[in-house]
Amino acid sequence: MATVKKHISKNGKVTYYIRCYDGYDRNGKQIERSITWKPSDNMTPKQIEKELKRQVILFEESVKNGSCFDSSTRFADYSETWLENNKPPQLAPKTYERYKSLLKNINQAIGDIKLSKLQSHHLQKFYNNLRENGIKRVGAYASSDKISEILISKSISRKRLAELSGLSSTTISSACKAERISTESAEKIAEALKIPVNQLFNLHTETTGLSSKTILHHHRLISSILAQAARDRLVPINIADKNYMKAPKLERKEADFLDDEQVKHVLELLNNEPIKWKTALYLLIFSGIRRGELLGLEWSDIDFDNQVIHIRNTSQYVQGMGIITKCPKNDTSQRTIKLSSDIFELLREYHVYWLNMRRDLADKWQYFIEITLVDGTKKTIRNERLFIKDDSTPMHPDSLTDWTKKFVKKNKLPHFSPHSLRHTHASILIANGVNIPTVSRRLGHSSVATTTKVYLHAIQSADEIASEVINNKLNSFKGKG
Repeated sequence: MATVKKHISKNGKVTYYIRCYDGYDRNGKQIERSITWKPSDNMTPKQIEKELKRQVILFEESVKNGSCFDSSTRFADYSETWLENNKPPQLAPKTYERYKSLLKNINQAIGDIKLSKLQSHHLQKFYNNLRENGIKRVGAYASSDKISEILISKSISRKRLAELSGLSSTTISSACKAERISTESAEKIAEALKIPVNQLFNLHTETTGLSSKTILHHHRLISSILAQAARDRLVPINIADKNYMKAPKLERKEADFLDDEQVKHVLELLNNEPIKWKTALYLLIFSGIRRGELLGLEWSDIDFDNQVIHIRNTSQYVQGMGIITKCPKNDTSQRTIKLSSDIFELLREYHVYWLNMRRDLADKWQYFIEITLVDGTKKTIRNERLFIKDDSTPMHPDSLTDWTKKFVKKNKLPHFSPHSLRHTHASILIANGVNIPTVSRRLGHSSVATTTKVYLHAIQSADEIASEVINNKLNSFKGKG
């Protein structure tokens, strides 16, 4: 039977050391097997107790079945179990899905190597390969004039195809019109329709390597897995740790943003667009909130009297789960943001539009909607979401991105995305002398250091302006005395 020992570190972090014996070796000594389990910070005591019991049972079964890990275990076997043990709510659903995707590349390259044989040169070779052509398709696209016909023959609606593929209704609409879509979206549609992608679409591919940021994400995941293997005493050290190898170099790129004149032009153009999209993009520009935070807004979050909005939820799409509702990414992301009277006047207009939409839908309006939480459980809530589909249900996050792309293309604007408008908001504040802690709090960053790192160029530009101001101000005193 397994024993459990609780350990509390100096900084208050709790881990559990689970130990079990697995018979005797040829010298008559008991073979000890052990793992370390660490609960996530947001787990309640009851959740920890329940999950700890599950971890103990799983570990005992693995020892009993002879599937317990040791130093000869292949990296792929250990990493897959590590991922399974960190399923939501241990990891955020979006993070879990990203790790699943990254592990496909990782295990293809180093998955067959034993934990005890894995060395830093294996990792370096893998990272070099990720930089080569043929790994990622950039600039690739797909198009097809067959989608609408196939949907009719299979009696599948566009809405149903969106649900089956996990894509936004806007992307499905573009595919049905034979417009260009990404090859990733084409693969999802082909999989949903059970037709080989090369039979359904005309594929136009262009390849290049992964970005330095994505390669660094691979490295950090490998390091997290090997750190756990070291805690489980399967390897003596984590060879991906900074003490033993350098992490892939990150080529820092400035965040995309619009300058003052460009954003003014965008605001003017938005006055000619439907109020739903105008309101959405105005809010992104004037508040600096994230796309998911925007789509998680409910009318109870809008304080018309004090002219503030409260960021309490974020709406995301996760493969296999659909649209989920979760708390913002960190504690500082739950915040209150002051907005101008002009923006609240627009929100009042949009509220009237929203109420009229509810009236026009009549009995088709869903007064209560079922939402999926981060742990996969369902919850029924009153339908108060600001941004919704035509059937009154929560909007797919990609719908906003897809509409923005079309808006940019139609008006021949410089490329920008919903996230670019967050960067635009921050850059304008910094350029006009708003202090960094205030910008950081407004953006909901976990620390001022994050803001400084992301907006270094804007800070340097503001500093140059400050230098000119002080020089011009004091220059008149030269020669006086």
